[in-house]
Amino acid sequence: MKILVTGGAGFIGSHLVDALVAKAHQVRILDNLTPQVHRKGVPVWLNRSAEFVQGDVRDADVLARALIGVDAVAHLAAEVGVAQSNYEVRRYVEANSGGTANLLDILIKTGLRPALVIPGSMICYGEGLYRRADGAPVRPPIRTREMIDRYGWEPVCPESRAALVPVPTPEHAVQNIGSIYALTKFDQEKLGLNLGRLHSIPVTVLRFFNVYGPRQSLSNPYTGVTAIFMARIKNARPPVIYEDGGQTRDFVSVHDVVRAIMAALVDRSAPGECLNIGSGVPTKIGELARMMAAACGSSIAPVVTGEFRDGDIRHCFADTTRASAALGFHPAVEIAQGLDELVGWAETEEATDMYEQAEAELRRAGIL
Repeated sequence: MKILVTGGAGFIGSHLVDALVAKAHQVRILDNLTPQVHRKGVPVWLNRSAEFVQGDVRDADVLARALIGVDAVAHLAAEVGVAQSNYEVRRYVEANSGGTANLLDILIKTGLRPALVIPGSMICYGEGLYRRADGAPVRPPIRTREMIDRYGWEPVCPESRAALVPVPTPEHAVQNIGSIYALTKFDQEKLGLNLGRLHSIPVTVLRFFNVYGPRQSLSNPYTGVTAIFMARIKNARPPVIYEDGGQTRDFVSVHDVVRAIMAALVDRSAPGECLNIGSGVPTKIGELARMMAAACGSSIAPVVTGEFRDGDIRHCFADTTRASAALGFHPAVEIAQGLDELVGWAETEEATDMYEQAEAELRRAGIL
């Protein structure tokens, strides 16, 4: 197969390119090498067996040329940053929503019908699914400062104000958009699935949880928390944790994510589906910081600020039942193993700690 990977020089995209090349597929990469992610231009890990085109998915002419002759598309090009999206709105909407609209426009107008994988995000859920003591499911709203002042860090039942227990979140959970980034990922999902059905384009949405692993941008302070913590620890500075460190996330290895994309893209296992891709295991952020420091052989303890970032959720982890049935997806990399791999890779990588700069931007924007 001939496969286009947009964002193929990036974190997830480059691993996907390697996996596709290893299976003897012809791969074309389209990537704009955005400086926030690629500070030194073309990354050293870029697979030389793939065709590389530097260009932007917002450029319809460039994208149309990149699509010529392809059998499948993994549309991984995106701006990523939850808090940053709330004060760089146009940038995120144009790249994520606009780039996806551009892609679909071209497919519709040219009659091309490649298999198409679009990554969604767990961020669209807002708070995950919870249950009351009587077993009834509850979806609490995204917390506000007033709610936290009154009830504490943990969400409570909106009706009874009783305590709740977080449980795995399935795909049918109603989405609760809490940031511009979440809105653009929601747009990408709906654009792909709706237009895919209407125009017979085999689209699969894979709703990624917190992806981590080698090749994360360690000097990008708007990327995933594992990369941010890694940069702090490498620079002998403590990871900074908001709230009390008890909030949880679902961390899934990039290798597991690539296996899911391969199943959807190459095998066309789940056209028209939207599937959770996560580990299914909640990890406390405070524990993550301690695990990473230990893996680095460091005794640095995290700084727990007790501050709240507007829009942050407390708990969300994946129910992967549907992905298991549709794709044969079974996450294989446990977090301790995955963090060891990340740390081993990061030993020789440059990591400029930009946390203070990002934090200052959040404070200026009123998010902290």
